[in-house]
Amino acid sequence: MPALQLEHDRRAQGVVRAGDDVGWLDLRVLIRHVESVPSCRILGSAGATRPNVSHMTTTHSPVRLQAVSAPDQPDVTPALERLYRGFEQELLVPLWTEIGDLMPVHPRPRATAHLWRWESLLRLAAQAGEIVPVGRGGERRAIALANPTLGGRPFATATLWAAIQYLMPDEDAPEHRHTQNAFRFVVEGSGVWTVVGGDPVPMNRGDFLPQAGWNWHAHHNATSEPMAWIDGLDIPFQYLTEAQFFEFGRDEISVKERITPERSRSERLWGHPGLRPVAVRVDAPGSPLLSYKWQHTDAALKDQLLLEKAGYAGTVEPGHAAVRYSNPHDGSDVLPTIRAEFHRIARGTQTAPVRETGSSVYQVFDGSGTVTVGDSTWSVTRGDLFVVPSWQACSARSEAGSTDSDSGALDLFRFSDAPIFEALRLHRTHKDV
Repeated sequence: MPALQLEHDRRAQGVVRAGDDVGWLDLRVLIRHVESVPSCRILGSAGATRPNVSHMTTTHSPVRLQAVSAPDQPDVTPALERLYRGFEQELLVPLWTEIGDLMPVHPRPRATAHLWRWESLLRLAAQAGEIVPVGRGGERRAIALANPTLGGRPFATATLWAAIQYLMPDEDAPEHRHTQNAFRFVVEGSGVWTVVGGDPVPMNRGDFLPQAGWNWHAHHNATSEPMAWIDGLDIPFQYLTEAQFFEFGRDEISVKERITPERSRSERLWGHPGLRPVAVRVDAPGSPLLSYKWQHTDAALKDQLLLEKAGYAGTVEPGHAAVRYSNPHDGSDVLPTIRAEFHRIARGTQTAPVRETGSSVYQVFDGSGTVTVGDSTWSVTRGDLFVVPSWQACSARSEAGSTDSDSGALDLFRFSDAPIFEALRLHRTHKDV
């Protein structure tokens, strides 16, 4: 059996490396901290199995401690060496060797800022459409963004999943449900209906479709053209907390569900601004409205900029309009663990750099511009996706115009893990001067 060895190396400065199938959570005795401690490295090989911690010896312990002569560390003596061997045998790690990594002065995210080009994603998804079937086993033709510093895991950030999903003409994605909260956002195309709890919901360009966890859902493409969209879920968060459940549903939806209405039942009940149905009781978490239409989002952003032009308040900052998708039942976020927003940045506007705890994923809906996240700067255009890790400053400059944007502005869709951090009283925002 290939050996697993955890080596504490305070000079590693954020390097975490894992064997192909050696997950961060396989070493249960170290549970949560292995991923968050930059000074820890997991050395292993594909196929390594979990050690039997109940019969652990010093030789096979995943904990490796080295006495070092350094400021604020105990003197290196034979007694200290014996103490550290005892810690290793009992699977213990002293705080005095780790406090700088476990309690830094500010967040040090494992995820890194990164950009994915929509053109490349769409091309590869189309190739997958010709090769990879949709059905039981794979379930979805979804291709996830893998942050380059998260060890090859299919995670955009430590808490957020983002993927392009691709459905071929007349193709169905079978029914299932999972505890992960999810949404779909359509940057281009139309013709797919997602069926949530038996309610067919149309998907069109600019529509945002949230779906709280543990709801049955399937998709069907009713057209002769393929369609792509992005999925966002809290898969990494639920994976880390070991709280996920999944269940297969029917292989095929019914004839009654395989219809193509212009509006879903949820929209007919909940899609009227400022009005809620009296007869309907909401007990489940998440928004009961399953589709937020682009026409309403576009109108709200346009009105904000027009009000600003007329001398009235309403924008986040000059030239920067923004809206948050909210639950019509109580005004909260649409999903318990995910916040979704839409930002419109007028041509020539440069937004102020903002830092937040927690992470975000953005998709360019329309227009072009320049985005800076931490030390990275990119030129972006329609469909491109980029990640903003925790406490990394993010700003954007709009270079959009009538030739590359329907609104003449840089339009950005954003989702984040803010509800989690707010619930834990860990959310913090800072605008750089």
